[in-house]
Amino acid sequence: MSAAATCARCGKPVVARYRPFCSRRCADIDLSRWLNGAYAIPAHTPPDDAEIAAARGETGEDGTDPTRR
Repeated sequence: MSAAATCARCGKPVVARYRPFCSRRCADIDLSRWLNGAYAIPAHTPPDDAEIAAARGETGEDGTDPTRR
């Protein structure tokens, strides 16, 4: 016995025409979320040279804190 597929958005049974959704409405809501960035994967931004130097307690070439420019 297999479980019936359910809508990726609301959980109702899937309609083949809109798979993996149950309706055009759920498909459009999901598309809107993608377009607005709701499903964005957070990216890790590596630290820049000034942040690395500050973490090490180093100063810039002119003797000042490189994070305070």
